Formats: sequence, structure tokens, C-alpha cells
Amino acid sequence: MARETKTARLLKKTCLSESAQCYHFEFAIEDLESFDFKAGQFISTVAVDPTGKTQTRAYSIASAPSKNRFELCVNRVEGGFFSNHLADLADMPVGDTLQVHGPYGHFVLQQPVTDAIFVATGTGIAPMRGFTQWLFPEDGPDRSEGKQIWLVYGTRHESEVYYSDYFEALAKKYPNFHYISTLSRAQESWTGNRGYVQQYVEEIVKIRGGGANIPDDTPKDQLPEFSIYTYICGLNNMVSAVRTMLASHGWHKKQIVFERYD
Repeated sequence: MARETKTARLLKKTCLSESAQCYHFEFAIEDLESFDFKAGQFISTVAVDPTGKTQTRAYSIASAPSKNRFELCVNRVEGGFFSNHLADLADMPVGDTLQVHGPYGHFVLQQPVTDAIFVATGTGIAPMRGFTQWLFPEDGPDRSEGKQIWLVYGTRHESEVYYSDYFEALAKKYPNFHYISTLSRAQESWTGNRGYVQQYVEEIVKIRGGGANIPDDTPKDQLPEFSIYTYICGLNNMVSAVRTMLASHGWHKKQIVFERYD
């Protein structure tokens, strides 16, 4: 059964990286005063391809709820119909529309708020931006409750570090928010961190702890209230590597919330 779609109108478009062909889009849902979703969820976009077939693609929302608006972070993928369809919106006038349905997904912050490690690569940064906007809103009270929040963000090249100005400003404003970016294919001129995200996550874990050393088959009603969670979004190899590393430090599978996009 086909889901009812909503019409989203393009309000603003920004190129985040020319070399990676990555774009940031801001949309408003027509005919709605409020578009209700939880930070970290995704929407499905719908369009008809050149053969007449209806295509659907899921994209994490790159913002926290704000009236009837939502934002996306999309990079062009060679041979991918929908990524190219959306990327081509960058060449079209503001005001163009997109059909969407949702929101969906369980990649959301656990409640109550706890210490947290956010781990992302590439456009997996999108839901992390939503998380941080919800925790540290510009026009509302701080929802982080003083919990320690780490964001570890890995990409290949310096040109692919998205939203760095926002995260760096957030880290300066809030002492309990810590931003770490790292490049796996950095040029010699790069003065920041190098390597893969898991090595920096492991450094945090060694200092902060968090592994409860509880068997994964422990009944849900016998689990303790965890004081820290890790949220991971990116390609499968990275997600698997971080999960394996955390398990080696005694983290329970329920402490690890993840979403893969391949």
C-alpha cells in the first residue's frame, strides 16, 4: 500500500563541498504548521526516474524539529538516481518541491539524557547535527543537563568535513560538548587529527569507561540504567569496527545505537 506523501518546498540550498558534490537543503512541508519528528529520524523521498519507475530513498534528517521545516545533507553518488536527483536541485531555483513521507526510524536519543559518544563518517553526520541541535538549541534551554557529549567525526579529506564551523562554535560555547574531527587521507598541510574514528572513540572509552560487562543475553528487565551510550552512523565497515571495539571494552549491545547507510 502506497504511503501518503507530503510536499516539501525548497527554501535554501548550500554547497558544502564542491569536490565531493555535497549539498545542504532546507525544506518546509506545505500545508503543515508543524512537522513532528525526533532528532535522528529519517524521511523517505519519492520521485519518478527516467524510465517511469517510482523510486524511494531514505535520508537522515540533518536538523532538530523546528515548525514545519527539515534539513538534509546529500552528496552526489555516481550512478545513483536519487542522490543525483537531489543534487540537481542545487541547479534549480529555490521554491522547487520534493515529495516525502515519514518520519521513520529508531535512531534517536535514549531518555533520560545520558553521557553520549556520537560517531559519524561522511554524510552520517546528518543525524548527529540533529542530535546536537536538539540538545543545545539556539532559541531554547540547554537540554543536555550537563552530560558529557563527544562527537567523533571522520572523513577522508579536509574538503569533506561538513558543518565544522557549527560544531566548533558549539564546543566553545558549551564545555560539556567535545568535537573531534579526523581525516583518513589527510594531506601534509593538515594539522588536525589523522586516522580512523574508532581509535579516538577508544581513547574516550578508556578515560570515561562505560562498559558494564553484562552478557548480551541478559533479560531486558535485568539490565541496569546505562550512564552512557554510543550512537554510530556511517558505512557498515566503520559501524562494525566501532561496535567490535566497544564490545571488547565490555559495552553491552543495548548501549550501542547505530544506523548504517550501505
